Amino acid sequence: MIRLARTDKSAIAQWWWTVDRWTFAALILLLGLGTVMSLAASPAVATRIGLEPYHFFYRHLIYLVPALLIMFGVSLLSPRGVRRLATLIFAGALVLMVATLLIGPEIKGATRWLYVGPFSLQPSEFAKAGFVVVCAWMFAEGSNRESGMPGNTIAAALWIATIGILVMQPDFGQALLVTGTWGALFFLAGIPWVWIVLLASLAVAGAYGAYIMMPHVASRIDRFLDPASGDTYQIDTALDAFSRGGFLGMGPGEGTIKRVLPDAHTDYIYAVTAEEFGALMCLLVLAIFGFVVLRSFARVMGETDKFVQLSACGLAVLFGVQSIINLGVNLNLLPAKGMTLPFVSYGGSSLIALAISMGMLLSLTRRRVGSQAALTARIIPGLRQARLAGGVA
Repeated sequence: MIRLARTDKSAIAQWWWTVDRWTFAALILLLGLGTVMSLAASPAVATRIGLEPYHFFYRHLIYLVPALLIMFGVSLLSPRGVRRLATLIFAGALVLMVATLLIGPEIKGATRWLYVGPFSLQPSEFAKAGFVVVCAWMFAEGSNRESGMPGNTIAAALWIATIGILVMQPDFGQALLVTGTWGALFFLAGIPWVWIVLLASLAVAGAYGAYIMMPHVASRIDRFLDPASGDTYQIDTALDAFSRGGFLGMGPGEGTIKRVLPDAHTDYIYAVTAEEFGALMCLLVLAIFGFVVLRSFARVMGETDKFVQLSACGLAVLFGVQSIINLGVNLNLLPAKGMTLPFVSYGGSSLIALAISMGMLLSLTRRRVGSQAALTARIIPGLRQARLAGGVA
């Protein structure tokens, strides 16, 4: 067994003693549960569409190992390294998102994918993490009067450009996710209330405009508000899975919903989990998502570096809101959207992009010399020991 001493100056040892091991363990557990869920849900889907039964599961495993290595490698970076990586990823993803509009195939009325041989790439998945970190950087610079950089203006321009491309694809689910995360960053950066009201009004106006001009958006919202107005087969089937699963589930492999639910291995994998493993497993998955988000907030609460604080909070919000959207759709609490459940749903682009995002989060929440959080982490245990010593004396 390898033992890493606190005096060891190697990169691995320094990472081990500074990274948030609880968050890292929660993410590994989530990846493990995602692998089990993929094995449970994907064979039925693959068989139904004429593929080898374990086609999706094997592809999930192929992406899993690189995802783990990428998450670990990114978590070794310094905040400056995270900023540089995010800038490169965001710029590259924007170019590829434009390329999808020009050369990407149209699938179900949308052009979101690029194909390279047998592999497919969804650039918008990678753009999200880079967008959050770059905008956090701009907001941090905008709050620094000495820098003189119009950070808030640049962040607004980046948001407009990103949303514009997403709407053109169209991908309103990702547009909603990016807008919500950007709004949370803007709020955390300390904007006046008048701006919050203005932005909320613009969001409502944009949603209404999408409802009026986009028939498929209107159809989804109408079916959500009035199930009798259209086909609600997928959500009715998903809700039936929750009813059938009960508290403990029907048992691994015993579920039947996955044989008829079109997106059982992606958008509706939470429903498959409910049927086979029950509400207890669903609550565990929900608790892990909540733990990662709240733990990240607590970890950077004492940070003095505003970029680190905003970036970490933004990445945590992105992770949490994406989870809420997927879970809300499965439970019929939100209109249907094509949104994966982080680290659980099948999807190579989603898995690798989330690994980068969570690697950045792990990097930004590490305890570093000179940070207020690191100082607090060292002082509080010392004070406790002093009190105990005083009590013994």
